[in-house]
Amino acid sequence: MTTLILTVAGADRPGLVAAVADVVDAHGGNRENSSLAELAGTFAGVIEVSVAPEHADELQDALRGLQGQGLLTLAVLTGAPADSDAEDRVLEIQVLGNDRPGIVREVSGVLHAHDLSIEELATETRDAAMAGGRLFEASVIARVPASVDLDALRHDLERIATEVQVDITVA
Repeated sequence: MTTLILTVAGADRPGLVAAVADVVDAHGGNRENSSLAELAGTFAGVIEVSVAPEHADELQDALRGLQGQGLLTLAVLTGAPADSDAEDRVLEIQVLGNDRPGIVREVSGVLHAHDLSIEELATETRDAAMAGGRLFEASVIARVPASVDLDALRHDLERIATEVQVDITVA
């Protein structure tokens, strides 16, 4: 099977997901994984599709045809599923605090410095009901190589938490 990675973005409207699903199905593709969301009136997402190699070019052409139907962008990349080391661990990291610029940069910098790979990152800001202002919340799922010193990682995350004044929980 050939793996295609689709990135889609466009003004949010009913039928965007169905349009992509119809084209994938019509060309014998199978939707494997996806992450889709509406943000500030724009619909965006990433979709992993598997398809028989002999249908991959036709599927890619058909998907590109959707660009004229309301999608602002649609990119199709040929990918291969990532192999993970059997000894890798997965960590869940939660960040919560007053919103300010640079939180994602600081946290992701620590993860990068310790060779962690971010598999999933979701962020949200919302009104802080009791205190006023805005709250920032992030949820990170990261793959940790067996060679990583977890105590050193936790120490560096605690240092960043103090510097940017957020709570960071590692599970």
